[in-house]
Amino acid sequence: MTTILSRSVEWMSARVRDSGKGFLVALIVAMTAQFLSEHYGAPAMLMALLLGIAFHFLAEEGPCKPGIEFTSRSILRLGVALLGVRISVELLIALGPALIGLVIGSVILTIGFGMLGARLLGRGWRLALLTGGSVAICGASAAMAIAAVLPKNEYSERNLLFTVLSVTVLSTVAMVAYPIITQILQLDHRSSGVFIGGTIHDVAQVVGAGFSVSNETGEVATLVKLIRVSMLAPVVLVFALVMRAQGIAGDAEDLRPPLMPGFVIAFLILATLNSLGLVPEVVSAFMGDLSRWALLTAIAAVGMKTSLRSILDVGGQAIILIVAETLFIGAVILVGIHALL
Repeated sequence: MTTILSRSVEWMSARVRDSGKGFLVALIVAMTAQFLSEHYGAPAMLMALLLGIAFHFLAEEGPCKPGIEFTSRSILRLGVALLGVRISVELLIALGPALIGLVIGSVILTIGFGMLGARLLGRGWRLALLTGGSVAICGASAAMAIAAVLPKNEYSERNLLFTVLSVTVLSTVAMVAYPIITQILQLDHRSSGVFIGGTIHDVAQVVGAGFSVSNETGEVATLVKLIRVSMLAPVVLVFALVMRAQGIAGDAEDLRPPLMPGFVIAFLILATLNSLGLVPEVVSAFMGDLSRWALLTAIAAVGMKTSLRSILDVGGQAIILIVAETLFIGAVILVGIHALL
């Protein structure tokens, strides 16, 4: 027993020693990105990506490489799992069945549109699921969660970085443009909130755009957006089950992926506990902040693993695809608003 315990301690010590340097570098990049976001208004995710790319050489070889690999994978999954504390059944009840159906339908249709668009443009199904899921659900967080269950190939890191960069830029543009669109279309505060929350990719930009219109719009937009976030676990689970049924591994070392990824299970457990009121507000706030920092650090590590040249190699069809998906979900939500509200 003592021998087993000592070996376990040695293994953990070695893992920390191997991963510590790379993790600390990624954390420093994330902290720098957050500083730039707070003082200059730039999106933190975008800054973490760009700064991470500048340190790509650290991921090629040297003592930081194992830690960067660990951070881009394990810390990423931790961040996604902790998103569960932001979800509760009360969010679903507050919107009503019609709007919930609209939000769920828009997610499914957008992913399906991404698959069709990718086929027409001659792009692979991995990129289709990655871009379609990130546009439909919650931007960078969804992209990282979906990437964790997709089978890997030589383009996986490049596609993930391209998707995160694209949805972040598109969300920033939408944060400015969509409130103007709601005025042009003469939408009321509730309808504006549904449109903004149902179309913009990242949560932070939804909040910024919504409250720039009015408090009511901001509250509705945030609520609608969190309903989309709650779709993350079911969508990732469906993707994982399909991969399993097809006998496609989600990770290079796994011949058969698990029935349900561990981070999805953690997400659902936390969402259930939060729905039952078992997560104190202080703990929920802390875990929410921890999730944001974990995702920010992970995306910095992902940036380090991918060269700028590989992003440029993704091609114009991928840009057309993700822009088309963004316009598609906007059209679906607008049609739904005019039909239901």
